Amino acid sequence: MSGMTNTATRVLLGVRGMNRDAGTTVAEALRAIPGVVKATPDDGQLEVHYDPSQLTVMDLVRAIRRQGFLAGMI
Repeated sequence: MSGMTNTATRVLLGVRGMNRDAGTTVAEALRAIPGVVKATPDDGQLEVHYDPSQLTVMDLVRAIRRQGFLAGMI
């Protein structure tokens, strides 16, 4: 897969008020963003692997905010 490189950065984001069902929706929205390699939801948090040459953590936080949730690094 061309998008999968070993240069991806992993970040764990805490997402206030997000349950597992909402997490699935938010993770799908993140995976649609160019530069996001992987987004795995759990209760109240998301593990995101992304290309730091394309995105910053703040870009990810803003994308989560557009889904209606507040997020920050854990």
